[in-house]
Amino acid sequence: MSSLYLREDLVATIVGQRLSIVGPEAKHAATVNRTRPGEVVAIGNGRGLVATGPVVAATPSELTIEVEAVEHVHRPSPLLTLAQALAKGDRDELAVQASTELGIDVVIPWAAERSVSRWDGPKVAKGRERWGAIAREAAKQSIRPWVPEVGELLTSKQLPGLAGAVRMLVLEPTAETQLTAIRPDGRDIVVVVGPEGGLSDGELTRFGDAGAELVRLGDTVLRTSTAGPAAIAVLNAALGRW
Repeated sequence: MSSLYLREDLVATIVGQRLSIVGPEAKHAATVNRTRPGEVVAIGNGRGLVATGPVVAATPSELTIEVEAVEHVHRPSPLLTLAQALAKGDRDELAVQASTELGIDVVIPWAAERSVSRWDGPKVAKGRERWGAIAREAAKQSIRPWVPEVGELLTSKQLPGLAGAVRMLVLEPTAETQLTAIRPDGRDIVVVVGPEGGLSDGELTRFGDAGAELVRLGDTVLRTSTAGPAAIAVLNAALGRW
């Protein structure tokens, strides 16, 4: 299997049934991926349901497969969430893309105090939509049954409030505890990544007071675009996902 295509309205399918996708997804399959009859591909709904089978028709208007296998994949547990600070350029988007490929389950946009990029007014909905599209395409590329959710934009006053219900790990280069020393305890995990300028003293205090744990990746300082994906890779190994 080399490709996954998404059909969000898919709720059920059975072996032997013919299943189609239309519109831009079908056009992408036929013209960009050059999918041809006989190739085995998958069609999923992004919520754990995946049907696999050979292509029987592939045109820019419709891609059809004959279903040979159906899989219902449970959502991973514990959940891995990336709270990514808004960053200049496309560095926050690169973090979302790579973290999705590495298995993140939820993405939370974070307006950190030192974030140069700002989402205000209509930019909030546009930004979330953009991150959602990035996560969707990255999930397809990595053939993930679940497409990560993109949560509401949170401020530095709101984000620490999540620490009471989850295990919050704040990446901070000056922290004494290494991320590799963290052992899972069954709680969902939120990895907090700051902007290029790092976290302010006030933010560090708020996270600490809320019960979050400050951790570091190593002796070097990574960009905001790579710190999150690196942390997710470490946690994948600790959780037994890898």
